Amino acid sequence: MSQTIGRIDREGRICFHDASLSIWEEGIAAARNAGGWKGANEWERQFKRDVFLRIVQTLNRLGWTCVIPPEMIKQYGMSFARNRRYCRKGDLQADLEISGRCVELKMFQNVNAPDRPDNDGRYQDDKEKHMPYVMRLEMERTRRRIRDCLCNIFTGYRFEQPRPKLGFDGVTALEYAAHRRRTTGHYVAALDRARIGNVGEDKSADGYQLENGTRVYAQDRCGRIITGVAFYDLNGQWQVVTGRYDLVRVWHKQIWIECPGDPRVKRNSHQRRKRLEGELQKAIAQMNFERAAVLRNVLFPGNPALFNVWHDEHRLFHCANFCGYTNDRSKAGRFTATEVAGWRVAPNKVIPIDDREVA
Repeated sequence: MSQTIGRIDREGRICFHDASLSIWEEGIAAARNAGGWKGANEWERQFKRDVFLRIVQTLNRLGWTCVIPPEMIKQYGMSFARNRRYCRKGDLQADLEISGRCVELKMFQNVNAPDRPDNDGRYQDDKEKHMPYVMRLEMERTRRRIRDCLCNIFTGYRFEQPRPKLGFDGVTALEYAAHRRRTTGHYVAALDRARIGNVGEDKSADGYQLENGTRVYAQDRCGRIITGVAFYDLNGQWQVVTGRYDLVRVWHKQIWIECPGDPRVKRNSHQRRKRLEGELQKAIAQMNFERAAVLRNVLFPGNPALFNVWHDEHRLFHCANFCGYTNDRSKAGRFTATEVAGWRVAPNKVIPIDDREVA
């Protein structure tokens, strides 16, 4: 890359997301067209020298420790592992990775990761929200310093403002829904939404036509009935604004125009069944048979005949609610004779758990 008055001519964009920083460049396509795979490989090596290693250098100057992950070396070899760094500063950790035309720095912590404490909190949702205040300040300081460093060095780098944040310190739910509609890549200004992709995606569960601004009832992920104003998103999903700062995404088959019965009753039978079967499996694994007996009576009152369902093509058992598969029969779903009616056809095979057969 050429240099002008101490700066390097590279074009790219820098994006912030949830406790992360991403750098994207588009030059690899031109390099491949000009020099084939050899040209693309040379472009990637230069991208690593110019951008990836400068980020490592900046992190070191800010007091971070950056090392090539030893487990990556052991599992994949040094040539693969050299494109990654495990970074740490106190309790704040980060994974730095280069892949093709993208460099990503993902920061995380395990001081407060209530939902996913495994893997040091890497997979915790809303990482910024759960970070302790001082740690969040350090995370923000780090990615801003990296952004400013790269934008000062490279002539064509630009920072893309992050999407609006929903909440008291951000935008309202109506503003957030409008921004999401306009940035889907399929937005049609005349409709103020994307076009309906498949037949029926604009129909509610009770058969009514859905339009932007329709007052609806909907079922949230916990099975509660909520009410709000619907706006089309994509792929049969609708955004339902339920309050000034409250918004949920719901499939069109979980939306009604007319009230679908008593709104105080939760429609969470599937979640309940899956959770109870999971607790039953844990009780059996821990040899806590007294608790297992209680859970069995809650799940299957009257001690009916129970069955597993095997899938011959996948060579796996169906899980609870016929949702997913497992090769461990102790973790397979348990079904009554009524629930397996119609499943005794290839490639499925109904297997009794005890000596009783399907009626």
